[in-house]
Amino acid sequence: MRNALPAQRRFTDIRNTGWVTRLPPRIRNYALLARLDRPIGIWLLFLPGLWSILLAGATPERSAILIALFAIGAIVMRAAGCTVNDLWDRKLDRLVARTASRPLASGAISVPQAIVFLALLLIAGLVILLLLDRTAQILGVASLALVALYPAAKRVTFWPQMMLGFTFGWGAPMGYAAAHGSLAWPVLPLYAGTILWILGYDTIYAHQDREDDAMAGIKSTALKFGARTRTFLMICYGGAIALFAIAFILAGLNELALMMLILPAMLLGWQIVRLDINNPARCLALFKLNRDVGLLIALAILLGQ
Repeated sequence: MRNALPAQRRFTDIRNTGWVTRLPPRIRNYALLARLDRPIGIWLLFLPGLWSILLAGATPERSAILIALFAIGAIVMRAAGCTVNDLWDRKLDRLVARTASRPLASGAISVPQAIVFLALLLIAGLVILLLLDRTAQILGVASLALVALYPAAKRVTFWPQMMLGFTFGWGAPMGYAAAHGSLAWPVLPLYAGTILWILGYDTIYAHQDREDDAMAGIKSTALKFGARTRTFLMICYGGAIALFAIAFILAGLNELALMMLILPAMLLGWQIVRLDINNPARCLALFKLNRDVGLLIALAILLGQ
């Protein structure tokens, strides 16, 4: 335990500033396992649910309650997903510089301890799920299969980012069902656009580990497309914006919503222009811009109603 922080300073995967580093060592290790030191993942998991709740057009009171529940759920389920991922990948993580200091990979947390932690997180997730209606509950249970299977994707396909898209984007149909009581046509383009968006930004993220992944036998779209990544991002991001526009039209939003999509489209274009696949720090910074992309899309929905 005493060696945990010095080890973390040698790598880029764990932040060494902020409130997490001031926690007692035992609690800190679980906070790091849950990635609480890097809230960007919570934002990216939460945003598709936020979009769909707003798009469904429920009453302000109902929408506020659901947004709060989905925010808490994003914290809990992102922590659960990270725990599942690290249980699967603890041996592979030791081979990648960025991930070698993660609590399971470094031995700071044992496998039985991680399993108990995961069980507690799933219980918390179940409590939140029981507060939603039946359709959303069914979708929530179905999402567990995606969470469990995602870590396997990088072992068998160059498209684990696509699997992450299905998983992280699941809040789109689930949020709509929770707010509307059932699924409807706007969900299809919204979910499809979300998948393309995630496919794009996670490809940028994967370029941080491209060389280590290749040596460890881990597959990714960053390895598949390499120098062609910029063209791939044009397809992903362009398709995402087009699909979001279709979802807005099907949901009956006004023209202002479509005009406001120009702002997130500009931020996505900035990522494409500024991309340097050989600069991990820039890849991380561009990846983090997607929180602002997501908030701008939420603003477009609000202004379009």
